[in-house]
Amino acid sequence: MDIVKYDVYRGPNLGVYMSVNDSIGLVPLGFAQTKADKLEKYLDIEIYFTAVANTRLIGALSVMNNKGVLLPTTAYQNEYDFLKDETDLEVGVLDTKYNALGNVICANDKGAVVSPWLSKEECKTVSDVLGVETIQKRIAGFNQIGSVMVANDSGAAIHPDTDEKDIELFSDVLGVNIEPSSINNGVPYVASGVLANNHCIVVGSLTTGPEIMNLTSAFLN
Repeated sequence: MDIVKYDVYRGPNLGVYMSVNDSIGLVPLGFAQTKADKLEKYLDIEIYFTAVANTRLIGALSVMNNKGVLLPTTAYQNEYDFLKDETDLEVGVLDTKYNALGNVICANDKGAVVSPWLSKEECKTVSDVLGVETIQKRIAGFNQIGSVMVANDSGAAIHPDTDEKDIELFSDVLGVNIEPSSINNGVPYVASGVLANNHCIVVGSLTTGPEIMNLTSAFLN
């Protein structure tokens, strides 16, 4: 598994605009085909061009693992139908006022850490669609769980200020090694600059050497 630098819209925040699992990647409509082709090669996936809530913010507004994908209630019917028709994923809608689902849920194929903002009923929807057990807990004082942790099935990177006991708990839930790290030269919101599946890790173009070392320790252990 490699770690590759990449950028999107001339910036390093690729996790805001895209979402990937082991077989597909969701990228915004109108995204450059040449850039999409590179992403396909790096992550060994098939690219699908789509939108969520008629925006480019796919990574921020949705959550995906190898079993399912969750969309917010602001997603359009045609966006839901596209994923339902074109992929083999369980497609669900999470009825919550926190529409930026990618910011409040971190999931892999083994578990999910969910923001305390979500209700127990909403957590059950997460479990049903993604096929994982969930826990609710803040990370380093943040309720925006999906912003400050990113995971695949071999590792995870988490906000640098996370308590060691919390790291151990999340490691048990997700079934992976977790390492504290920043991204893109000091940004603690690691999910904003990382696309991770079980084939490759793609990171923002401003990610530094020491951050690459932290991510290597997290994902390539």
